[in-house]
Amino acid sequence: MKLSVLTNLFANLSLDEALAKFSKMGIECVEIGCGGYPGKAHCDPEKLLADKAAFDEFVATFKRYGIEICALSTHGNPVHPDKAEAARYHKDFENVVLLAEKLGIDTVITFSGCPGGSPEDKMPNWATCAWPEEYLQVLDYQWNDVLIPYWKDTVAFAKAHGVTKIALEMHPGFCVYNPETLLKLRAAVGDEIGANFDPSHLIWQGIDPVAAIRVLEGAIYHVHAKDTKIDKYNTAKFGVLDTKHYSDEIHRAWVFRSVGYGNGLDYWRDMISNLRLVGYDKVMSIEHEDSLMTPDEGLAHAVEFLKESIIRDPKPTTMSWA
Repeated sequence: MKLSVLTNLFANLSLDEALAKFSKMGIECVEIGCGGYPGKAHCDPEKLLADKAAFDEFVATFKRYGIEICALSTHGNPVHPDKAEAARYHKDFENVVLLAEKLGIDTVITFSGCPGGSPEDKMPNWATCAWPEEYLQVLDYQWNDVLIPYWKDTVAFAKAHGVTKIALEMHPGFCVYNPETLLKLRAAVGDEIGANFDPSHLIWQGIDPVAAIRVLEGAIYHVHAKDTKIDKYNTAKFGVLDTKHYSDEIHRAWVFRSVGYGNGLDYWRDMISNLRLVGYDKVMSIEHEDSLMTPDEGLAHAVEFLKESIIRDPKPTTMSWA
């Protein structure tokens, strides 16, 4: 398993400057933001696809620092009820797939998206309960009329261009937000759909990451190393459903933290060991969204913490004591 980072935390730096920083820290791979919410600060696929000199320089920059690209990210909502918004995110996704093909990368990371609750809606509608029964009608429309048809077509496009792993980040607010919904879409569309396993989005839902890893065996295509701290006092009073701004840390039920500041070493080592047990041995990609630390400090703590925990050598094929 290798140590990676999602590069957009240093969007204020050039790609060259960011890679120089990562190289000094011992980071071996990077996940590049190429559109959607992560932005295009370090990689604009449309420009690289149209300009051979720019593409060649992009590739050469990584070679100079001995850093690999492990995945391309374009988190967005390609089934947004606003057709213009949906088209923008879908275009970003298609361009990322074409760039991945040119780079020889098979993994693209995104969200499932969330449609409106009906064809007339103008905003996404995330349904989280089964009553009143209108919510079941919303879910039926979203999954059967929008989500499954969209991803069937999109998976076919990705496969035709060598992208065989579409790693959906399970995130509340989107139709795929937990292992159950991830596996539901995978069953309907195909094994090209898998998980970008980010435990931070599962922890605050009350999901045990190790239990989630076990049920997702064979369907984990990428892993984000990001933590969540549950505030037991606020949760005891208000529960975990929280719409207060992320900057209001002291009043929130939970906040995102750098790895190790939400849960300890044993917790993360158990996750890493279980990832290996289910056959995942690719990367741990640090995503910094800790509002209590600067990107520099948060990344430094995460790197130090994970270097103690990642299992680097290949899994043994024999056991000397057995």
